[in-house]
Amino acid sequence: MTSSSVVTTVFLPIALGVIMLGLGMSLTVQDFKRVAQVPKATIVALVCQVLLLPAICLGLVVLFDLSPTLAVGMMLLAASPGGTTANLFSHLAGGDVALNITLTAINAVIAVVTLPIVVNLSLSGFMDGGELGLQFDKMLQVFAIVLVPVAIGMLIRRRFTAFADRMLRPLKIAAIVFMVATIAVAVFQERANIGGYLQAVGAISLLFCVISLSVGYAIPRLLKVNRRQSIASSMEIGIHNSTLAITIALSPALLNNAQMAVPAAVYGVVMFIPAGIFAYWASRRPVQAEVTTT
Repeated sequence: MTSSSVVTTVFLPIALGVIMLGLGMSLTVQDFKRVAQVPKATIVALVCQVLLLPAICLGLVVLFDLSPTLAVGMMLLAASPGGTTANLFSHLAGGDVALNITLTAINAVIAVVTLPIVVNLSLSGFMDGGELGLQFDKMLQVFAIVLVPVAIGMLIRRRFTAFADRMLRPLKIAAIVFMVATIAVAVFQERANIGGYLQAVGAISLLFCVISLSVGYAIPRLLKVNRRQSIASSMEIGIHNSTLAITIALSPALLNNAQMAVPAAVYGVVMFIPAGIFAYWASRRPVQAEVTTT
């Protein structure tokens, strides 16, 4: 069912570290301060991301009657913060990329606490036991995986701005390569069962992505958040960090379960279809002048 190897123990943490380092090198302290300028848009998006999406995912998991391990994998995905490709899709769709960067930065911090809580509740509910993250040593590991590289990247940007600017494009390319490689690792480890898993989680992954994108756009619009910020919210909420979810699932020090990585691996592929369609739809709509919502 699971296998520990050099790939999972060494390559995946390094790969994710590089991705999070690149994220950090695109951030500044001002990105966090920007919350004060657009508090409504930020708060609405974070509430959808942290509270609403796990609840929606739980409903889908029960509705599709997933096996316990795949159910935990879906909940792990739902608890993961927005992926780094959300910024790109937001740009293509005409969204507020600055808000995306702010949400990504804040989500990286919040996920250190919320992700272990959601996964622990899922393990208890679906598998009758198991803990991740609330144990102090594992909490530190999640912290190290998510925040330490981001902090180092931000420090590099502050001290060596020109170098950070030059490295942004190579690191973005590396992030895409690592994401593809990580998904490939998860698929390879469960290759004997991949057909059944695709049948089991393909539909729910696609539906969850569509719902995530829709919730991320519709709720801010209902609450009078402007359109560009709503697009940014949609992309941040709809494009989850599947690489982080896969790394936590495969890591021998954390969940150490390849089956739990399958939903994130499938999602990492199918999400490009609805995200691309939504980006095209949003980019084709005329942009009307709106006052920034605060």
